Amino acid sequence: MSDRPPHLPDAGRHRDVLAATEAWLEKAVIGLDLCPFAKAVHVKRQIRYAVSEAATPEALLDDLLDELQLLAAADPEELETTLLIHPWALVDFLGYNDFLAVADAAVAGLRLAAVIQVASFHPQYRFAGSGPDDVDNYTNRSPYPMLHLLRQASVDRAVAAFPDPARIFEKNIATLRHLGREGWDRLGLAAPPAKGRGSD
Repeated sequence: MSDRPPHLPDAGRHRDVLAATEAWLEKAVIGLDLCPFAKAVHVKRQIRYAVSEAATPEALLDDLLDELQLLAAADPEELETTLLIHPWALVDFLGYNDFLAVADAAVAGLRLAAVIQVASFHPQYRFAGSGPDDVDNYTNRSPYPMLHLLRQASVDRAVAAFPDPARIFEKNIATLRHLGREGWDRLGLAAPPAKGRGSD
């Protein structure tokens, strides 16, 4: 039995989660050019990877509030965007999808609606009307559940650079359909199961 105080995060658990997330970012998001803006912030090390120890939506909301305020207060040159990864909370996609409204309300409650927006990624991500095994869903499938906190100013600049953002989505769908499930699996992005948390 570990003598580690239960309220402290387990470095080994976090290391596995971070390694899988960074591999997904490099091989899928950047490697397949699913997001044309990801490479620059990755190279400049302007991405914060925050691993939440939360096991409940309520605890995750607390972490989300902290991360929203941290990002809003940070210098964009130092911190451009945050991936709030929560391997032990909202592991079921339907519960996660419901939580997105809570996340948006949290942004509004902090008066950050014009400053930050939340994008969604989940291992079971499923677009409305798609089948659970449709490869299209993999544009938003990450190794672990996560909330991507984006600066609205960065989104606005991206939209200005790409006047028709829908074409990015269409290109991503075409890329994934060409790749297929077998091609995706060959990327080797299957994440190890998130090791259990200690009692709170």
